[in-house]
Amino acid sequence: MATKKTAAGTKHRQAFGRRIRELRLERDHSQEKLAELSGLHRNYVGGVERGEINLSLENIHALAHGLRVDVAELFVDGKKKLSAARATRKS
Repeated sequence: MATKKTAAGTKHRQAFGRRIRELRLERDHSQEKLAELSGLHRNYVGGVERGEINLSLENIHALAHGLRVDVAELFVDGKKKLSAARATRKS
């Protein structure tokens, strides 16, 4: 049972990390720049993006601040959001 929990946690951390990377690249920021804007260490940001870090709520807020987005935006799947926008335009 513990293995499933760990595997699921890793999956969620990796998805969150992909979203952070997606938003960072949309803003043309390096990991170092995002770290500076967020008040975090650049190695920490890299670990988040790779899904290695289990973030605290405070650090989630720090990343949202650095990316200039609402915290909820960090939990939105950018691909699904884009697909929904395209579907709306076609209607």
